[in-house]
Amino acid sequence: MKVALTGKRLSARSIAILGLLMALQLVLGKFPVFGIWSVRVDFVFLATFIMGWWFGPWWAGLAAVICDLVNTLMLGGSGTYFVGFTISAFLGGVIYGVFFYRQNMSWWRVIAATLIIMLVVNVFLNTLWLTILYKTPFWGILPIRILKDLILTPIQVLLVYWLGTNRNMLSLRDRL
Repeated sequence: MKVALTGKRLSARSIAILGLLMALQLVLGKFPVFGIWSVRVDFVFLATFIMGWWFGPWWAGLAAVICDLVNTLMLGGSGTYFVGFTISAFLGGVIYGVFFYRQNMSWWRVIAATLIIMLVVNVFLNTLWLTILYKTPFWGILPIRILKDLILTPIQVLLVYWLGTNRNMLSLRDRL
């Protein structure tokens, strides 16, 4: 059995692995390191990175959308459903896929992808979604969100690069 999306076909094994990564993303989202309504620190980006790296931008984006929907609508995620966060989830998966799918792992790719996600998705879009959802001033919550991302970006860069160059992860990727 094979499923196709924009030219890339997934085998039954690939679908199962993508499902496991989606489950990992849901579990990582349930246990934040730190979280209040305007600032949340978790390791969901690791599962999203692996999905983009192994399956490409469209599958990673679709899987991130499904995870966002399941987390919010079925598992009672971190608040009410808001389509903006679904868009952000999709963009995160697509960005990781564009930078890493069938590409050599390099520091510049990791830094560029992390910075784009940090600036466009986390700092701008997610702050905008919080502003709309909670009717708070954009410029009021922006500084703390920027500070959070300035602290977390180096950690994310190191973790993504470490995972992307890990022999076991490379071996698993090559089996797909």
